[in-house]
Amino acid sequence: MSTVAFHTLGCKVNSYETEAIWQLFKNEGYERVDFEQDDADVYVINTCTVTNTGDKKSRQVIRRAIRRNPEAIVAVTGCYAQTSPSEIAQIPGVDIVVGTQGRENLIEYVNQIKVERQPINAVGNIMKAREFEELDVPNFTDRTRASLKIQEGCNNFCTFCIIPWARGLMRSRKPESVVEQAKKLVEAGYLEIVLTGIHTGGYGEDLEDYNLAKLLVDLHQVEGLKRIRISSIEASQITDEVIEVINNSDRVVRHLHVPLQAGDDEVLKRMRRKYTTAEFYEKMVKVREALPGAAITTDVIVGFPGETEEQFMNGYEFIKKIGFAELHVFPYSMRTGTPAARMTDQIPEEEKHERVTKLLELNQQLTLEYSSKFVGDVLEVIPERPYKEAPESGLLMGYSDNYLNVVFPGDESMIGKICKVRLDEPGSEYCKGTFVRVLENDQLPLLKERAI
Repeated sequence: MSTVAFHTLGCKVNSYETEAIWQLFKNEGYERVDFEQDDADVYVINTCTVTNTGDKKSRQVIRRAIRRNPEAIVAVTGCYAQTSPSEIAQIPGVDIVVGTQGRENLIEYVNQIKVERQPINAVGNIMKAREFEELDVPNFTDRTRASLKIQEGCNNFCTFCIIPWARGLMRSRKPESVVEQAKKLVEAGYLEIVLTGIHTGGYGEDLEDYNLAKLLVDLHQVEGLKRIRISSIEASQITDEVIEVINNSDRVVRHLHVPLQAGDDEVLKRMRRKYTTAEFYEKMVKVREALPGAAITTDVIVGFPGETEEQFMNGYEFIKKIGFAELHVFPYSMRTGTPAARMTDQIPEEEKHERVTKLLELNQQLTLEYSSKFVGDVLEVIPERPYKEAPESGLLMGYSDNYLNVVFPGDESMIGKICKVRLDEPGSEYCKGTFVRVLENDQLPLLKERAI
């Protein structure tokens, strides 16, 4: 039996696509082996190019695969493959380079290499891509939550970001295809679906008279689907229509990830973001009215070119004012080919590091403050696995609908089911709780009468 090994760099969308590529190999009778431990017949490296470091890491992994088994077929895909195909093709031992489109032909390329042993560069002009690449994942290694990719590409062209050049312009998956895939995932036993994409909230911008709000309504018709989570949504895309659907829904979870990137208007303008801090704040107020107790998590870039100490502190205070449940903090990292990389007033690394440290300390405070609000409340948690710090302790861990990581006593038969858990002790890493009961299917809430 032929074997295949995968290595994924970068974001959750890449992880989703690696799972989808694995399905192609699985259907051809391949066995999946460990990238680090085993010699494989085929290595697939799914690369990242968000930063220059992403490129460097991708090259290191490619070389590692070639060294491990010089006889193997090495296929490189993903964002770095899309933006720098010739750079990758020049690495001796790389057989196939395919970017962020056309992955459904990978098996064909592998078979061609077996016969001809001639390298294949199948990277096309991503800016011309207009169709969503249909790659399905019927089941995931994670048994409790399934990702469902609904769109590809981005039209924003923020000054720090290379992604439109790596992923192309906005392309939405056909609504009927999304709903069909959601049904299959529920049939496979998933209670929660995470809608994902490169610019998820922009779903439908390229479709006629259809958008994210309408898709959410249609997903409510999928029987057996208990939780819908949106992986990430821009403040400008949280329309009144989206808020209304959320307000009337018992399936959209109390958690939204809304990237802020900077909490100062001047910096936002230089980043070419499409909102001011005032507009962002107003949207968050509306979200909290529709989803009381919602966890709002965010991304922040620290030390963007030209960011003064005063602008950083404006951002720091703004973050406190919003009261995010969690921050993902990134020091600005120069990406060749983006306008921000050509800006002259780059911030010294030590200064960036100091600012990152300040925000990480604030993050600990914010996560603890957020989780403290729920002490004594009974939350719905879907346990995902035994408690990773003590797998033999009889404790399980999983996320509540409002994105608290809760550890509580239970046995493995509960994994993947919705459990009622009382939150006893808040924490910035995870909270501790007491198991109350498992919700059986007939006790799960039906869609509210007045809804959708």
